[in-house]
Amino acid sequence: MKEKKKQGPPAMKNKKAFFEYQIEKTFVAGIELKGTEVKSLRAGHASFTDSFAYIHKGEIWLKELYIKEFEQGSYNNHPPRRERRLLLHKDEIRKIDTALSQKGYTLIPLKLFFLRGYAKVELGLAKGKKMHDKRASIAEKDVKREMDRAMKTNY
Repeated sequence: MKEKKKQGPPAMKNKKAFFEYQIEKTFVAGIELKGTEVKSLRAGHASFTDSFAYIHKGEIWLKELYIKEFEQGSYNNHPPRRERRLLLHKDEIRKIDTALSQKGYTLIPLKLFFLRGYAKVELGLAKGKKMHDKRASIAEKDVKREMDRAMKTNY
């Protein structure tokens, strides 16, 4: 009998980031968490709303990432919107720092996932879209949806 593989926790994506920003480059970073935060993340209780990353004293910090308090956490629980340190190599931090010094760039979390038991964050070096760019991406999405519908009805 074939044994089923154990499903890992779901990867959470920041869908709004791809609509609001033009992603130039991505980086994968570890995230420094407390025990109850890990349990809450494994249950899928997190939100990217208004979260961003910044550099302070040679370290990258993630701000405004909401991780719900763990129900069975008692007095060990964490503050839901605390700043969390991201773990990257120094050369990656230098690359990000030089890119962020240019006008209009920001560092946005794109995806939260687990890799070999460790929590990881995919960061995107992003530049804000103008209103006409957003309209173009909406039109692109509509055209793609119509094409998929047409293909589905033909077959």
